[in-house]
Amino acid sequence: MLGTGIDEIYPRDHKKLADEILNAGGAMVSQFPLRTPPVSENFPYRNRIISGLSLGVVVVEAAESSGSLITARLAIEQNREVFAVPGNITSRNSFGTNYLIKGAGAKLVQQWQDVAAELPPQIAAKLLPPPLSEKKKEKSMVDQLAMVPQGLTGFEQSVFKLLSADSPAHIDMLVDKSRLGISDLTAALLTLEMRDLVRALPGKCFVRRM
Repeated sequence: MLGTGIDEIYPRDHKKLADEILNAGGAMVSQFPLRTPPVSENFPYRNRIISGLSLGVVVVEAAESSGSLITARLAIEQNREVFAVPGNITSRNSFGTNYLIKGAGAKLVQQWQDVAAELPPQIAAKLLPPPLSEKKKEKSMVDQLAMVPQGLTGFEQSVFKLLSADSPAHIDMLVDKSRLGISDLTAALLTLEMRDLVRALPGKCFVRRM
């Protein structure tokens, strides 16, 4: 989607990218007449079409006055899904994403599954792994129990069994499932990290290393 005429590629360095899109069967689309130059006010105006053509908009970074926030606002007006990745509150580029989560109802994104789960069912089913049957779940639990390392305390074993290598677990879920106090849970996670059995991810999530 261009903010210029179809015959004007901006920035010029994107000419190769434009050729690749067309050669792959894609399309270059513009609402502006031929020879329309890259005027700054055209780009926010163009963004309403980008959001309108999309199932949703994911904002990763956005300063206080940015085109990303304009696109997010347009998506909300068009009843599209809006997602935002939270950031450090002291970062200038996190102002917009944190604002969208706090005040505009954007869905918080920590991993790609958070986005896929909100898409229409027929699309989400192609992206997300199929749910395990009860039999497979039981087998998975047996396999996990067999993999518990030696030398762990009862608390550490309980926490380790709740973790997997491919599905991050948030600390709130671990508190709920383990029924441990936050101090005991944090101590167990720290020990598991020091033994290189667990890896901490952004957003207070944890996965097994094995």
